[in-house]
Amino acid sequence: MDTLSLFDFDKKQAHRLGTDFLIGIDEAGRGPLAGPVVACACHIPPFLADSFLDVNDSKKLTERKREELFERLTNSNILYCVGFASAAEIDRMNILQATFLAMCRAAQKFANTPNAIALVDGPHKAAGLKIPQHPIVDGDAKSLVIAAASVIAKVTRDRYMATLDKIYPGYDFAVHKGYGTAKHMKALHTLGPCLEHRASFAPISKILSSLRTLP
Repeated sequence: MDTLSLFDFDKKQAHRLGTDFLIGIDEAGRGPLAGPVVACACHIPPFLADSFLDVNDSKKLTERKREELFERLTNSNILYCVGFASAAEIDRMNILQATFLAMCRAAQKFANTPNAIALVDGPHKAAGLKIPQHPIVDGDAKSLVIAAASVIAKVTRDRYMATLDKIYPGYDFAVHKGYGTAKHMKALHTLGPCLEHRASFAPISKILSSLRTLP
């Protein structure tokens, strides 16, 4: 699906839902072993859409292209907000509920916007969201506002992980962004988990259990 059809999809959804204020919501960071999950809620006014026809699902873009689009999006007149759920919150409530929490925090900016309707990436409605919503499976590959949200969420999280790399040196967070790469797993076995690791995730839980059993 080309990027022009992403805007066409949004126009059809707006007409179907009877709104002129579509919000795209997407997240980044559900799979990593460390760091927060980050969500973005984003509205692109229709008159600005032609400026962002090269926006696409963040997973389909190079890092360089994501960074370029992030700068263009966040320095334009679109409306957006990001929300975080920490590793501790992920451990306390599970990754799905923490994702919903991050989405609700991101969407709070639009809670009092008349006629706002959210298109949420994925098969689930975000529990607790205070605006009408419609889940869109593979939404980041179909909808311009969801794709833009995916780019902003991804780059925001990547930059946050680069900051964590300076706070917790040795894990290489700036490179793998918390995913379970071979280098990350080697560092975990050498250094043990830090406070930004998700203790409820099986690889981290296993390492913590082995550390507790050491004499």
